[in-house]
Amino acid sequence: MITIIDYGAGNLKNVKHAFGRLGVQAEIRSDPDTLKQSRALILPGVGAFKDAMDTLSRLNLVEPIKEHADKGKPLLGICLGYQLLYEKSFEDGEWDGLGILKGEVVPFAHDLKVPHMGWNQLIKNPNRSDPMMKNIGDEEYVYFVHSYFVKPKQEDETLFFTKYGIPFSSASRKEHVIGMQFHPEKSSETGMKLLKNFVELIP
Repeated sequence: MITIIDYGAGNLKNVKHAFGRLGVQAEIRSDPDTLKQSRALILPGVGAFKDAMDTLSRLNLVEPIKEHADKGKPLLGICLGYQLLYEKSFEDGEWDGLGILKGEVVPFAHDLKVPHMGWNQLIKNPNRSDPMMKNIGDEEYVYFVHSYFVKPKQEDETLFFTKYGIPFSSASRKEHVIGMQFHPEKSSETGMKLLKNFVELIP
């Protein structure tokens, strides 16, 4: 079973619908036992980093997510869910994340309008070749809504960059753990191709 983690961070039905368009059944659940039994987890999210981590802790979902990753099962973080995969965020303070991936979540420069919202381009990391990049042309457009961005400690984990003031990591992969700063479920054909690539990684 593919499980979309429900921790009150919204946009769950759109994610479920996107998988449904691929002919893939994904269930929206918030109980730890279901997460432990899942073949793949989707961690979506819109909102504040600290509030999201507090809710994951309150629902006893932090350890099941970490255990899932430790077992080498596919995990996809979307938007805020991507940021939560990392060690730390500096959104309105300094907060610990899940620490599954190494790096930090930092604000855009003060002279840039935030949130970074709307359509922007994916730029392939020239040093990466990965099944998640299959059928994605250079500079295809995807849809963003975010005020902070991820700085991975290992730049070679980045699949795609996007330019907003500076190039930032808009999608990453380390083994079975994948993150997308944009919303694939709102990104038309390109988003569907990326979700299909993720589905094909699930054993």
